[in-house]
Amino acid sequence: MTALDWIVEIASWIAILMGSAFLIIGAIGTLRFPDFWSRVHAVSVTDSAGMLLLTLGMCIQAGFTLITVKLIIIGVFLFITGPTATHAVANAAFVSGFLPKGADKFRRVIKLADKEAKIAKKRKRSPLKGKL
Repeated sequence: MTALDWIVEIASWIAILMGSAFLIIGAIGTLRFPDFWSRVHAVSVTDSAGMLLLTLGMCIQAGFTLITVKLIIIGVFLFITGPTATHAVANAAFVSGFLPKGADKFRRVIKLADKEAKIAKKRKRSPLKGKL
């Protein structure tokens, strides 16, 4: 093995081990954090970072081949869908009324919006008409 092979091998394993560490830390955060909102945040951040580093390490291991192209495509797909899915889950929780502790201001805003929507429905007009 030449010195360049050793450098490539070490760089790829560093990326793989760092990505694995991010994913393990995210899993521990999921178990340790107290509420849904902090868990979602921990998982979304560590999942993206861990996935990118793992994919980078595998790309370095594979060299310049078709496998690398496939790994890059998979990485881009995961980089886009991971945060999107996390946002969808968090948004669904927020809209359903599952709000973080201390979010009384948001509860009042949601109740006010529901009240305005009911009034507008009775009047048969859009609740945002004239507000924008």
